[in-house]
Amino acid sequence: MTASRRLDRIGIQLYSVRTEMQRDVAATLARLAEIGYREVEFAGYFGKSAPEVRALLQANRLSAPSTHIGFDQLAPWDTALDFAKSVGHEFVTVPWIDESRRKTLDDWNRIADEFNRAAEHARARGLRFAYHNHDFEFKRLGDVVPYDVLLARTDPALVSFEMDVYWVTEGGADPRAYFRKHPTRFTMLHIKDSAGPPKHEQTDVGSGTIDFASILRLDAEQKHTVEHVFVEHDQPPDPFAFAKKSFDYLKALEF
Repeated sequence: MTASRRLDRIGIQLYSVRTEMQRDVAATLARLAEIGYREVEFAGYFGKSAPEVRALLQANRLSAPSTHIGFDQLAPWDTALDFAKSVGHEFVTVPWIDESRRKTLDDWNRIADEFNRAAEHARARGLRFAYHNHDFEFKRLGDVVPYDVLLARTDPALVSFEMDVYWVTEGGADPRAYFRKHPTRFTMLHIKDSAGPPKHEQTDVGSGTIDFASILRLDAEQKHTVEHVFVEHDQPPDPFAFAKKSFDYLKALEF
């Protein structure tokens, strides 16, 4: 009989609480730590310097293993890398590619090549590179799925992936199928829930239709390469209520 497992660290993508971060960064981080979070992922710094961010994290016994960096910052991006290194991030993660940059298969090939170059640059600075998906990566160009191009063309030793489970599902794909086919590529997860079709509205983690336990179990039974898990909701009506309910659900989740 397989022993039950639980997550030992739960993180949150700070985009979920950006309205609170805009009001008071220090108070927001303190509240999240009080809920029980031990990791956060940044999406902007709200005017704080790297030393200020690092001090706030230390004061609340938080770590920030990843930060989201815009694709347009990749060339050149020494300033972004220096900031990330100073804060103490491990990953620099690209969260979005503008539609104008991704119209053709050649575009996706170029993006993958640029990811390889950016990841090499990041590694030279002691950082790791990752890419976070939405749903557009799963819309076929002819017979080709762009997300598959990224997985095939990027160097596994350089480029890892932060799978947003909600967007994979909403895009019509199966997160488990990707874990089975690429068991070493996913180092981070965005745990975001869906109320299901037809609208696929985002909801508190554990209140929707996505089977997170089966995804976490599959990773654990294969290569166990997922290092960090972040809950997220793009537009929570009450950010702290979302954060608390989602944390409590994941804390109790057995897989």
